[in-house]
Amino acid sequence: MNVLNIPVDTALLAAWRGWLAPARQPFYLTGAEADALGLEALGLETVPRDGLTLTPEARDTILAWNIAPGADRVARLTLADVDALAPASRRALLRAQVRHGRGNVPLGRAFPDLGLPPGRFLWRPEQLTAGVLARVVAASGAPCQRSEVPPEVWRAAQEVLPGARALAGTFPQGSAGNCFGTVMGAAGVPGAAGEWMQREPFEAFLHERTRPGGRDDQAGTVLLWRSASGLAQHAAVTLGGGWALHKAAQTWWTPRVVLPTATLIRASRSAGWRLSRRHLLA
Repeated sequence: MNVLNIPVDTALLAAWRGWLAPARQPFYLTGAEADALGLEALGLETVPRDGLTLTPEARDTILAWNIAPGADRVARLTLADVDALAPASRRALLRAQVRHGRGNVPLGRAFPDLGLPPGRFLWRPEQLTAGVLARVVAASGAPCQRSEVPPEVWRAAQEVLPGARALAGTFPQGSAGNCFGTVMGAAGVPGAAGEWMQREPFEAFLHERTRPGGRDDQAGTVLLWRSASGLAQHAAVTLGGGWALHKAAQTWWTPRVVLPTATLIRASRSAGWRLSRRHLLA
């Protein structure tokens, strides 16, 4: 099937299902909230948040970087554990997750075809059919327009961007790859597209492989957004002919998409960021 105009096989759909509906997942609480829910009386232990280790995919799924610092206790619960709570406690637990900034606590009213109550719920594997997975993943992304890029544009871009065509219109196989790695991979750096590329190696790449300047209608112009502090925050690369490639975020559900350059630039704007351009050396 296609998601955001990108082919997705059954193995990747199964992986998405597992990341959205894991056997056990973390629930973030303050100490007072944990006491009020009576989790320990039910034999459900909470642990200090500082000691919790997450897989990269779990980190993305729950938006771990967004969780409020005050939620310093974690209960790792199964669906059966949550189901065993009294209805009022279950609702309080899920509302606390939303309040603390944890992700993957959807609203039932957003999925009326599933026959769910309108409030917050947790995904169950059987609910995550291919169609539902496609809706969840597509909700935060822009459809890829790779198929609209003329063959002559790809041919002209090949010399300076030998990896771009293979990357365009693909999902990562997990929480691997970000905007910096995508630009480096498009430029032919082996393995870069599959890494969560840090700023230091990306800046080294810019220093070695690019020079200031570049035109949006030519292949190989790196579009680079920096914050007021000078730190690189996002990057994309032009393909020529009015098209550009980027990975909009580091998350597992974010594909590497081709968009009209002007559309990509508008979508990448953020308060306090400034856009500059550098051209890749052939």
